[in-house]
Amino acid sequence: MSLTHEEVKNLFNHLKTGQNELFFQRVAPDVKWTVMGNHPLAGTYYSKDDFVLHTFGRLNKILKEGVILEVKNIFIDFDVAIVEMESLSTALNGKPFNNTYCWITRFENDIIVEVRAYVDSALVQKVIDENETI
Repeated sequence: MSLTHEEVKNLFNHLKTGQNELFFQRVAPDVKWTVMGNHPLAGTYYSKDDFVLHTFGRLNKILKEGVILEVKNIFIDFDVAIVEMESLSTALNGKPFNNTYCWITRFENDIIVEVRAYVDSALVQKVIDENETI
């Protein structure tokens, strides 16, 4: 069954409303999630829990509202959805975290099983350097 624009938008809108758990209910426990780039969050994660802990979990500690993402564009090809998003978050130091994202998501039976995520590496590094305390 092919994905629909409406279905993907409804799913990803949970990331804008702070209902991330509803989004992640549609992610496979053994998802392969690759965050591209050269920054502390980059790498390949082989489970939903590992990805959430090392990316959303880390960013939620340094962003006032947590990770809030707004969909800007969606492109669909059968079981793949390419979703462009922008961050609506503010860092603890008061600076906006105006990052852009492109997630290439592959679905099987309405569940996300693989993601390649592209972000502004320099901005991720900067927000971590300026807001994270060890």
